[in-house]
Amino acid sequence: MADDAEVLARVYATILNRKDADPARSHTAGLFAAGLPAIAKKVGEEAAETLVAGLGESDEALVAESADLLFHLMVLWAARGVAPADVYAELARREGTSGVAEKAGRSGTPRKWRPPDSSGAA
Repeated sequence: MADDAEVLARVYATILNRKDADPARSHTAGLFAAGLPAIAKKVGEEAAETLVAGLGESDEALVAESADLLFHLMVLWAARGVAPADVYAELARREGTSGVAEKAGRSGTPRKWRPPDSSGAA
């Protein structure tokens, strides 16, 4: 079996290669053409489908939905210019630290999602 990190690297490279492809011929190019809000929405949809599969569907369904979620998450990373290595480095930084200690060590207030302000103000 191929090294897991190599599989993710190949998928990410394919995502980058399809960024400027014809949206009529590539689902990935279509996501990029639709823009960041559409990509983020797709990640949310896939996350919800993964939750549903995890709570009551077969292991095969959970595997399939997890793969969809990872793929669309990597599309979001690519759209934002985040490399998988950045995420891996953050995971490595947190490795061996309890979740309670990690959360307590975060600076500032917890981040909560808010819809973007259409006026452009922060």
